[in-house]
Amino acid sequence: FSPNSRRIVSGSEDKTVRVWDVQTGETVLGPLQGHEDQVQFVSFSPDGSRIVSGSEDGMVRCWDAVTGETVVGPLKGHQGSLNYISFSPDIDRIVSGSKDETVRVWDAGTGETILGPLQDHGGSVKSVSFSYNGKYIVSGSENGTIRVWD
Repeated sequence: FSPNSRRIVSGSEDKTVRVWDVQTGETVLGPLQGHEDQVQFVSFSPDGSRIVSGSEDGMVRCWDAVTGETVVGPLKGHQGSLNYISFSPDIDRIVSGSKDETVRVWDAGTGETILGPLQDHGGSVKSVSFSYNGKYIVSGSENGTIRVWD
């Protein structure tokens, strides 16, 4: 859901991202194309201005939630499919967790890697998130480990 709960974003096996109107069920944006494999994860930024997507191709893409234009990406670095992606509260950074057992932090404006690969899970990273103040990152993996990074 978008922060105002008026839109839903979806990723698909057809390698695309779409935005839907909650009330009408109509597609209001998309299909957004650029991934080379099925889209595994999508999310709106906290302010609703951007959409981030990650796919089986290991790439992260960031889209303008109004125009559908690419804001940044593809962000390349993961060697496995993307499982989870999240914006920082100020939307300046993106954190991603992958099947390759790593966590990466990206600059949401330039696409440059800020931090990572962070490796200490020993299993596919299934969840990542910033703390509310944006200072910490928490990640969890399929082997049951949870890590906090600062």
